[in-house]
Parts: sequence; structure tokens; C-alpha cells
Amino acid sequence: MREIVVCGEALVDVVATAPPTVGGAQLPPLQPALGGGPFNVAITLGRLGSAVSFCSAVSTDDYGEVIMSALRHSGVGTTLVQRRSEPTSLALATIGADGAAHYSFYVEGTADRLVADPGPFAPTVAALGFGTLSLVLEPGASVYESTMRRCHEEGRLVLCDPNIRAAVIADADAYRARFASWMNAVDVVKLSDEDAEWLGRGPNGSRPADWLEAGVCAVLVTAGADGIDVVTASGTSRIPAPRVTVADTIGAGDSIMGAILHQLDRAGALSSAAVRDLDDEQWREVARFAVKVAGITVSRPGADPPWASELGGD
Repeated sequence: MREIVVCGEALVDVVATAPPTVGGAQLPPLQPALGGGPFNVAITLGRLGSAVSFCSAVSTDDYGEVIMSALRHSGVGTTLVQRRSEPTSLALATIGADGAAHYSFYVEGTADRLVADPGPFAPTVAALGFGTLSLVLEPGASVYESTMRRCHEEGRLVLCDPNIRAAVIADADAYRARFASWMNAVDVVKLSDEDAEWLGRGPNGSRPADWLEAGVCAVLVTAGADGIDVVTASGTSRIPAPRVTVADTIGAGDSIMGAILHQLDRAGALSSAAVRDLDDEQWREVARFAVKVAGITVSRPGADPPWASELGGD
């Protein structure tokens, strides 16, 4: 059996259900929801039917207990989760008129950033996904980086979604340089067009062409309602997104990341060597499946990716 491990944070999104009234005395109602990019990726994989486990540090507080329950409910293994007494991280999300989410974070002294090295993974672990705050906040970021490099050297497939949250990146140029340094240990990069633009700025900026030259096999760049660009050494293909009514975009990119991993699983391409053998049409098929999954996710509030039964014949 091939297994996927998703590494990174789980947190609680506190979503403002309406914009605040400027000059008024009333704050909008707040709706808590489980989140964190890697958590959402793991949930997506579990619901789609891949064998997946979550590698993280999760608080023993009440929010942490709910996170653990939600992982198990969606079929995600939790044996790699480390439990800690520090509190759960919080993200305050506000939703714009276009459904896009904007975040601020409360992450000082929280459990997920204090993850310890998980040690060697079982031989059945074929692929790993990394991303979001866990690649920024120390000391956990260094733990995940060393895990990423070790697993790539072992021939396991490595995917990375930087999912840039500029508000928590203290030194943007240093992070851009660090991200570029990972590219010889990453097989597939998934990111948004906004992330790609941000990473390309400044003296340490880099772009998809640089990542491919460093050894990445494919870069999948999401462009919201316009779909996904699939960038490989042979060129760029645009896969359009389905037309749906958007409730909000929370978890959209995470569900795409999970869908990519699931489709690679179905294609028998869960290794660094196997993804190098995929042709452009196979990558386009990966992207077509991913936009279908994301179309369902954005059609309902919060990060609520679909179950396999909702995808018809896919």
C-alpha cells in the first residue's frame, strides 16, 4: 500500500461573516472553522480515498481535540501527530466581496510550530506534502525542511505549496532565498499566481523556470476562476476552471493540492522517479481533476472539500 504524509499546521480559522461597520460600534459575528493549509490538504486526501496521515504537533486543548476528531472522521491517520500542551494557533479570516479570504494570525507560543523531528517514515510512505505557515515559523520550519530533504534523498515524492502569508514572514528576501534553496529537494510545486508573483520579487526572487532548472518536474499555478497553468520543461498549458457560484475561497488551493496528490496516487506516480515519466497530457489530466475538486470546495462556505462520492465517475 502506498501512503501519503502531509506535514504542517492545523489551526482554527475565525471567520468574520460580514465586514465591520466603519465608524460603528458593532463587530461582525465570528464563525470558527478548522483550517490550516496542510490540515485541509490531508482532509481532502482522506475524503477522496487516498491512504493519508497527518504529521504535525496538535494542542491538547479543546480545539486540538476537535482537530483530531475531524482528521479521523475524514479518514486521515493520526499516528504521526504529536500532542502538546501549548494552545492551538488561530487565524482571523475576513471575506471580501469577491469571496476571497484575507488573514491575520495568532501563532506565538502555539503547539504546531513546536513540532519535533518525526524520525524515519515507514517504507510504505511514498509521498509527502509540505506548505504554508509550517515552512515559515521556527523552530518547526527547520524541522520540516530537514524532513523534506531527507525524504527526497530517499526517493519519496515531495510536493510543496508555499501558500504565502506575507503577514507572518518577517524577512521577505530571506524567505525567497530559502524557498529557492528547497527546489532541488522538491518534485512538484503548487502555488497561486499571487504567490508566484510575490516569490519573483526582489534580489532573491525566483520563478517557475528557475525551479524547473533546479530539478522540479512540474509547477501548477492556480489563477482563481481562470483555472490552472501547468508548467513543465516542454511549456505551459492552461486548464480552465468550471463555472460555479463561489461562496468563498477558503481552502480552495489546499483542495487543489490534495487533489493533485490523489490523482498522482491513482496514476501510480507516487515517487520522485515516477513523476518524471509523466507526459504533458497526464499533467493536464491531473489539473483537470484538481479544478473539479476545487469547484466543489468554493461552492460552499469554509474549507469543505468534497468526498469521492460527490465526484461522479472521477
